[in-house]
Amino acid sequence: MANNRATEPKSSSGPRVEVPAGQVSRTQQGLAHAVCERLQELIYSGEVAPGERLNEAALALRMGTSRGPVREAIRMLTGIGLVSAQPNRGVFVRQISVREMAEIYELRALLFGFAAQHAAEHLSDVDRDEFEDLLDGMDEACDAADSPRYYTLNLRFHQLLMAQCQNQRAQQAYQDHVKELHLFRRRYFDATGNMRRSNLEHRRIFEAIASGAKDRANKLAQAHVLQGRQRLLRTLDVPAHP
Repeated sequence: MANNRATEPKSSSGPRVEVPAGQVSRTQQGLAHAVCERLQELIYSGEVAPGERLNEAALALRMGTSRGPVREAIRMLTGIGLVSAQPNRGVFVRQISVREMAEIYELRALLFGFAAQHAAEHLSDVDRDEFEDLLDGMDEACDAADSPRYYTLNLRFHQLLMAQCQNQRAQQAYQDHVKELHLFRRRYFDATGNMRRSNLEHRRIFEAIASGAKDRANKLAQAHVLQGRQRLLRTLDVPAHP
């Protein structure tokens, strides 16, 4: 009788785990997400440095899996802007100059202020409740010094606010800028003081939105993004105007 099972390595030196053939695709997808998360950790920590080439075979050995999940994980990293493919050379961890980073922040500030102004004009009760839940969650993350959770909730707060402007082009442009900045931004959220200041600014923006003060919401939202840039520059220990 034909063997109806496929195999997938559990680790580079450990036993192989048999997986029913019909579940191979789903298992590979789960592995790809796990590999993607691990690679993000390595990139954010600097263990895999900006400009470094990603070698599928070496990463598969390191992660204890086949090259398929690694290849899919690299596609995911490309989608969020952490790595980029260079024709005939391979895939490399993105390198963004400090000047590029500073310029991207200026564009983000304009878009974020635009969205905050629109939010102040038509905030729904459902979105109001979600904003409050996110703010409370970020406070809890600050208390626990849980920077990964804070970073995730912070991204959700910004996404929710951008959704208020109901302008798909503005939302897409903002997300494109955010993807480019992941390499820089993830670092400064490791400081509890930075997280607390950031969320205090979030609360002031939300209060302006909830009260319908659209001009104030715009100004506070722009200031929040630019102050985030200053916090990041201090973390990188570089001048404010490179």
